[in-house]
Amino acid sequence: MKSLIKAAVIVASLAASATVFAQSNSGITRAQVRAELVQLEQAGYHVGDGDQAHYPDAIQAAEARVAARNGGTSGYGGSVAGSLENGRPAVSPSDWNAMYSR
Repeated sequence: MKSLIKAAVIVASLAASATVFAQSNSGITRAQVRAELVQLEQAGYHVGDGDQAHYPDAIQAAEARVAARNGGTSGYGGSVAGSLENGRPAVSPSDWNAMYSR
């Protein structure tokens, strides 16, 4: 019985020590998050205004206005240089024939 208690204490201490370091190297600071919230509020989005029916549309519109104001260089995603057709990269007919013709 004592060995079972010791094993449980060891497992609990290892699990606790692993969670301590889970977020030690995050890439964004609290000040950066607050600055982003200020930009969103200046773009017309108000946190906690009670309008839950239009939440995704409102935040996305505000993020688009902030991205346009910042030159579109910040945020996730963005424009992609290239061409796609039905999920495949476009290949010229000459390149296609060079690869797959004999």
